Amino acid sequence: MRRGIAIATIRDVAKLAGISVSTVSRFLNKSGYVNAETEQSIKNAIEKLNYAPNQVARGLAGKKTNTIALILPDISNLFFSDLARAVEDVAATYGYTVIFGNSDDQGTKEKRYIETLKQKYIDGIIFASNTFGHEDAEMLTKLGIPFVCLDRGPDEQNFSVVRSKNREGAVMAVQHLRDVGCRKIAHIYGPQHLVTGKERLIGFEQSVQGFDWYTPTLLEPADFRIAGGMKATERLMERHPDIDGIFAGNDLMAVGALKALHRMGIRVGEQVAVCGFDGIQTTEITAPELTTIAQPIYDMGALISRLLIKKIEGNLEEDRLYELDVKLIARESTLRRKNGI
Repeated sequence: MRRGIAIATIRDVAKLAGISVSTVSRFLNKSGYVNAETEQSIKNAIEKLNYAPNQVARGLAGKKTNTIALILPDISNLFFSDLARAVEDVAATYGYTVIFGNSDDQGTKEKRYIETLKQKYIDGIIFASNTFGHEDAEMLTKLGIPFVCLDRGPDEQNFSVVRSKNREGAVMAVQHLRDVGCRKIAHIYGPQHLVTGKERLIGFEQSVQGFDWYTPTLLEPADFRIAGGMKATERLMERHPDIDGIFAGNDLMAVGALKALHRMGIRVGEQVAVCGFDGIQTTEITAPELTTIAQPIYDMGALISRLLIKKIEGNLEEDRLYELDVKLIARESTLRRKNGI
């Protein structure tokens, strides 16, 4: 019968270094003075024994495990995978490890994550999910677990929230479509319980309500997914065959619009211009390449990671809303109209 490999303990380190367990503990937790010679002895013993400190045990003693969690609504959406990379990159520079959770937009699943993370002595949580609410915020506040939110928060006056300028981005999209010659523009909007969906719809409506051609039937709801964008485009084109511009509330729905128009035999760019929102990498490989209102995804992830770590370490001066600029990236899905091809 095979015997398991023995795992070195703090007592083994102390014995090999010829010092007390409490001295090793002071060195590991940086909780007291250890002279240079003793410090080197501890390092040598740790290396020889391949000792890995138990982070949870250290957390129980020092109330810190250098671990944060990122709860996402849909990891398959490239927006969130790009965001996760930024969160992890910045966290690593501060010596933190990131645990990821995918809530699938399910409140019950998110609550299970929170319960599990409480038992793991997590230092803080980033919520990019759509189901984080007042009760969750109150519970974490009572437990003393710091948290920050992406896009939405239960009460943005009391919690740090990072988002892009969604309304301004929608205005930018409509202006671009008009600049390339569109005269009847439709909008596929996202779920209205989400700040992103709501703000982009408001920006669109503010931009088009003064035009004679505008009618509310140029609005069509969808779910921020490709299939939803396809179905919405089909319904819009059935109601208004003369639509010559579509602004989709995110890039995935815009990709769905491209697919639907292609199946209908409509030339994107020449007959109908399409613009998305987010700036995910997929927009560079569609045919035609997709015009988009790009969010600074990496910057958003980096900022939200820094904010949480500052909050954990007691260095965040105040909780507030952080809104980042967006920019237009014009590509083939609209530029061919402008070039008269």
